[in-house]
Amino acid sequence: MTVELKAGTIKDFFVSAKETAKELDDGCKLTPKNTIWVEPSDLMAILKPERTKLVKFLREKRKVTYSELMAAMNRTPVSLNNDLKILSRYQLIRVFREPNPGHGLHKVIEATFGNEKIEFKAVI
Repeated sequence: MTVELKAGTIKDFFVSAKETAKELDDGCKLTPKNTIWVEPSDLMAILKPERTKLVKFLREKRKVTYSELMAAMNRTPVSLNNDLKILSRYQLIRVFREPNPGHGLHKVIEATFGNEKIEFKAVI
């Protein structure tokens, strides 16, 4: 299965949901979909080189602490936080805190897409 990001408005989302509901009403067997609807401007933001580099890194590592990620990507906290914010908005990553024995808590970033292929589709 792939993660599919579609650029579109809320209207596009509801049109898609209606089509799925009609298929259910008609008794059709549905295949699981992993579709995330993205605002067109955000889709362009996700495709920026630094964010795609970040997605590739997380695909390889799966789960990493914030400090490890910042060092590996050679990024400032502000720029990294901006990237993490947009990627987590569309459920491509999960950011949470977990205990760091003897040192309180640390921020952890985990990829939600695993080895899934990520497809971007834009309709203009």
